[in-house]
Amino acid sequence: MTRRTFLQSTAGASAAAFSPHLLQSHEPQLPAAFASLKPLGERVKAVTPGEFQGRLLRAQTLMAGSRPAFDAILVGPGTSLYYFTRVHWWLSERLLALVIPKSGQPLFLCPAFEEARLRESLVYPAEVRVWEENENPSKLLAAALADRGLRTGRIGIEQRLPFTFFDHLRAAAPAYEFVSADSVTVLCRAPKSPHELEFMRLACEATCSVYKLAFENLKEGMTEEEVSEWVSAGYARMKLRGEAMVLFGPSAAYPHGSKERRTLREGDVVLVDDGCEVEGYWSDVTRTGVFGKASEKQQRAFEAVRKAQDAALDAARAGRLSGSVDDAARSVITAAGFGPGYKYFTHRLGHGIGLDMHENPYLVQGSDTRLQPDMTFSNEPGIYVPGEFGIRCEDLMAVEPDGPAQLLTPGFQHSLEKPLG
Repeated sequence: MTRRTFLQSTAGASAAAFSPHLLQSHEPQLPAAFASLKPLGERVKAVTPGEFQGRLLRAQTLMAGSRPAFDAILVGPGTSLYYFTRVHWWLSERLLALVIPKSGQPLFLCPAFEEARLRESLVYPAEVRVWEENENPSKLLAAALADRGLRTGRIGIEQRLPFTFFDHLRAAAPAYEFVSADSVTVLCRAPKSPHELEFMRLACEATCSVYKLAFENLKEGMTEEEVSEWVSAGYARMKLRGEAMVLFGPSAAYPHGSKERRTLREGDVVLVDDGCEVEGYWSDVTRTGVFGKASEKQQRAFEAVRKAQDAALDAARAGRLSGSVDDAARSVITAAGFGPGYKYFTHRLGHGIGLDMHENPYLVQGSDTRLQPDMTFSNEPGIYVPGEFGIRCEDLMAVEPDGPAQLLTPGFQHSLEKPLG
């Protein structure tokens, strides 16, 4: 469940608590056109063990080149763990951690009863140390570092590691300097390899294919939930995991939805957002249409949003600061009469995307990250008029070595009448 879907689902959850039948899963009745959706099949090529090992070596190169250098970084369960090792692991109260030293094999600390499951997932050599339920894993981790010759040094902590594990480790090993590992992990993950970019293109293609069918089959009286279920079921037909936030009419003026549930009426804006994943890599696409004929104000807002996307695509160039891309898009929105500042364009322009739907770095005013080739971002300006409508167009883009960024989605939105052509 993504953050947006969680926000949209909170109102329905309270109703379900009093209506048990609402919790029963069911297959939605899909329009016949959805039968055309097929799995991606052989178009998806899995990441090889060599690619995972290359990511580890890249991290070690960055660690050694940092000033001051890192002696090791510590990674807990989450997408960074998967990125470096292919290991999927559920975060729990029991410490599982990956230690990437500045040289040599990585080290895993693992609950003893989980050792066999961990070893099944390893794709390259790694030392595995285990701890029993009555042992202190932080002390064992400190001892393992000492055995590697690291009795003092600079240890980077990956951002998703819970504070409680870090707190226990610094109590068990006060001789270490603990710092953020972002300068290593973000610089590894933000620029995508050609293989990663292909996963994201495929995810975007699948998302647009499902959205197109959803928009073409809208009917008056439908609920937002019905359309959302169509999209999720469409992905399932393609053997993909994904979901959609669907907003009608004035609810679309809330960028992440409203607790009020609406049925579709003539003249309503229809906003569909979120995406699916291919081999763990996410799409994030928003298309906004109008059920019926768009008003002059809706059309003017749409044209401003699309021009802002064009400006952002041109501004997202290697070597420029990430905040300047937001500036370029926001200036277009303001010039169209939907300013100043955050008055109607209420959020940042975009976010990094890859194994997480939202990840570093971000396209927001004042951000001073220097853009690098193959960094990937959402490009999602929006105009939100309270009580009336919201218009957002969202596509994914990748920074090029030279020139403007290139789209990972098949193309920008065509119109409010036919959002996907």
